Amino acid sequence: MTDVVIRALGTSDAELFDTLPDPLGAREGHRLTRHRPDWKRVALRDGRVVARGAWWGGPDDSEPLSVNWFDVAEGEEEAGAALLRSAPWQVELELNLPAGWRDDPALRAAAGTRVTAARKAGYELLVERLLYRWTPAGGLPEQPGRLQFRAEPDDAVFFDALRRIHSVTLDAHALKAIEQGGLDRAAQQELDFFHWCPSPREWWQVAYTAQGDLAGIHIPAHNPSGPCIGFIGVLPEQRGHGYAYDLLAECTHFLVGQGAEFVAAATDLGNFPMAANFAEAGFPVVKERLNFDPA
Repeated sequence: MTDVVIRALGTSDAELFDTLPDPLGAREGHRLTRHRPDWKRVALRDGRVVARGAWWGGPDDSEPLSVNWFDVAEGEEEAGAALLRSAPWQVELELNLPAGWRDDPALRAAAGTRVTAARKAGYELLVERLLYRWTPAGGLPEQPGRLQFRAEPDDAVFFDALRRIHSVTLDAHALKAIEQGGLDRAAQQELDFFHWCPSPREWWQVAYTAQGDLAGIHIPAHNPSGPCIGFIGVLPEQRGHGYAYDLLAECTHFLVGQGAEFVAAATDLGNFPMAANFAEAGFPVVKERLNFDPA
């Protein structure tokens, strides 16, 4: 067997990326995603593409934020690992899979090839996530009317709320940030993401109970692929009342009011309460995601 050649692509040879089969439907999943040709890399054996990766970031980012498209031909796990190891950017890897992929032997095998390659490259699984997509076919979720929502121009209010929300959290990315730099880092990481989104700052909202107590926050947003639920968070002392559903319903209505024809969302697989809220609000699971951290 000949050695693998790792090759960075550009505008002149970007078509090489499309020569590998797509058993997991990544192309359709990235229909609204813009990948830069020079952030695409392939592994070739005997001139044939046996692994490919597309690194992704926002339009104004100077470096990619993640690998969000990674494919490996069957039996080419070492080539896939070499592709990841040799990249100049060691960032989070997102492996997007069809919903229910574990129940289909072919999909399970294809996913296993990619997972093995990632692990050979030193990547470790951080979390499994459920990806949702609301459309008008699901109907707008009912708004309970228990909370009062309003815009809040002061970032400090959101920072303090995020610290309190993440003091008791199931979110794997928040827990990682807390381990690395405490609650301040976790809160700032969320704020940085909100500001990174191209949607208006004026959309951020706080929610109060009828008694005037802060209950939580929600962030209607647009990421580069379209409208999404940027964040839903209930303060620890306000939990147990089902307010996360109220926040989700309001966030969905807000985005539809801004013209959204669909709304994307995600939550960790182990966050059963939030998953139940998405189901109740008419958000079906459309994909599943494995998030890996680089070595």
